[in-house]
Amino acid sequence: MTKIAKGEVWGEVWLVGAGPGDPDLLTRKAERLIGAASVVFHDALVGPGVLDLIPADVRRVSVGKRAGRHSKDQKTIDQLIVEAALAGERVVRLKGGDPSIFGRSMEELTACREAGISVRICPGITAASAASASLGTSLTLRGLARRLTFVTAHTKKGQLLALDWQALADPQATLAIYMGKSSAPEIAKGLMEAGMAGDTPVAMVENASLPEEKIFRTRLDLLPLGAKTALGSGPALLLIGCIAERNEEVALHEAKAELARTLAQQEPEA
Repeated sequence: MTKIAKGEVWGEVWLVGAGPGDPDLLTRKAERLIGAASVVFHDALVGPGVLDLIPADVRRVSVGKRAGRHSKDQKTIDQLIVEAALAGERVVRLKGGDPSIFGRSMEELTACREAGISVRICPGITAASAASASLGTSLTLRGLARRLTFVTAHTKKGQLLALDWQALADPQATLAIYMGKSSAPEIAKGLMEAGMAGDTPVAMVENASLPEEKIFRTRLDLLPLGAKTALGSGPALLLIGCIAERNEEVALHEAKAELARTLAQQEPEA
């Protein structure tokens, strides 16, 4: 049985970051907490390789939300977590990426604290970090990309995407937009109307870190077309700014990686 470190008390809740999907990017602490849990409430975006790490005797409950298809609303999720903890369960709330970045963590933290339950956070690797790693680039660049801004393009059903486009159209920043694929036309329009150049480089990374990952590079004025035609149905992150520009070294690396994948698919089974 996985050991619980000194100072960790069960009948409490851990909000655990599952990272971008690749189980090798899970932190050691996250893996240990998953192994010690008696129940895991997990999101739809948690990678299958991460879910495979949950022991067979651990109860797992899917509470995922995907593109408007909600298996459970947030209040119900809060209630399930609180009830399990009050029953003395070892509760892990497993969230894709990092729980503190667009992870609805505050609602669950508040619900637990109001019920007198100890709740703690185990951070995870966020999608923007995984995407930049796949692109072979840095999210910041001295003298050119001095700031990094995380934005979510997700809105409640029926609401318009209302962002401070003037603040976001910063030529010296990297803009990482989560859940932005369906809002690509509004994003491109808002940024360009605020003064961002139409030829600003954009990289779209779908299913970052997973075997089915897709990368598509374009420019801001062509973003709506690229988002509509180049990607599939998986979650995608948009990186906008100079760091998204592909250089010759990165292009060569990507070509070699694509060739390796193609050859591997063509190898006959033993």
